Amino acid sequence: MSPAEQRGRTFAINNCARCHSVDRITQSPLKIAPPFRILRLRYPIENLGEALAEGISTGHPTMPEFQLKPDQIHDLLSYLKSLE
Repeated sequence: MSPAEQRGRTFAINNCARCHSVDRITQSPLKIAPPFRILRLRYPIENLGEALAEGISTGHPTMPEFQLKPDQIHDLLSYLKSLE
């Protein structure tokens, strides 16, 4: 795992794993939260960068709004790509 992937994994564990599965095998703790490993089936991973920079917000109240810095985006996208 590259340093960027490791930083992205750490970010995902610290900020996302409460609801999403952030690995290749477990189910998401929150049933409506998609596992990170299937995000690529819904969205091109490269296209998520803009949403992460602008602030991801969803139509349900359980997901906090995130606005990441460019280095955080790079790291998280690197990690998401490693799950493919």
